[in-house]
Amino acid sequence: MMTEADVEDAAARLFKAERERRQIRLLSLDFPQATMDDAYRVQAALVKRKVAAGLAIKGWKIGLTSKAMQSALAIDIPDSGILFDDMFFDDGGIVPADRFIQPRIEAEIAFVMKAPLAGPDVSIDDVLAATDHITPALEILDTRIERMNKETGRIRTFFDTISDNAANAGIVVGGRSAGPREADLRWIGAIVSRNGEVEETGLGAGVFDHPARGIAWLANRLHQYGMRISAGEVVLSGSFIRPVECRNGDEIAADFGPYGTIRIAFA
Repeated sequence: MMTEADVEDAAARLFKAERERRQIRLLSLDFPQATMDDAYRVQAALVKRKVAAGLAIKGWKIGLTSKAMQSALAIDIPDSGILFDDMFFDDGGIVPADRFIQPRIEAEIAFVMKAPLAGPDVSIDDVLAATDHITPALEILDTRIERMNKETGRIRTFFDTISDNAANAGIVVGGRSAGPREADLRWIGAIVSRNGEVEETGLGAGVFDHPARGIAWLANRLHQYGMRISAGEVVLSGSFIRPVECRNGDEIAADFGPYGTIRIAFA
């Protein structure tokens, strides 16, 4: 287990890296015996620094919901991170050129909660009952930690990803919202294009066979730490496409069919 000094050191490195828009070396190289609990301790310390700097918590994101991403990080469960108020971009907006380091984008379904959701034993039906509405969303990923260490050839582990607030960076919501029981969420999907060319397609069923299952997982995990999902929070349920790299000058569009199209451009 990492000491409190280790946890604060890792959080300080991440906080500084984000502010300076640069990547640091893999934390897993410095803390090879760190556990998943340690990773969430680092994330919590990072979140505390962000709140102290004036940011407000607005919700949660769930990641590593696909088999491919779990396999890449040798982990068989999802992870989660915090959404802050400065992460929200307008549909059709422009991301400043100096905002992120190596941004990527994913298509997801966002849940906006009307009631708190607390474990244990939260079910899909419980999630739907606590949800005010769902809406199309894009998540912008960024990493303040290198993806691969050139000296060792090592790639990021779950410890690096979770510590780094689950690679969380931005969110765009738009299109047409709907009640959580108005449609089969498994069949809500998107066609994601970059500069007019289709890059990825996917369906909500790609997220644990039902997007709400990830929300239930989060509520049940938070219960272990005496926490819960609060009313009014936005929860990103997990991507059903592979991440799309975003370069300067790119425009990303996600066509959710009857639920509308959302766009974001990168200056």
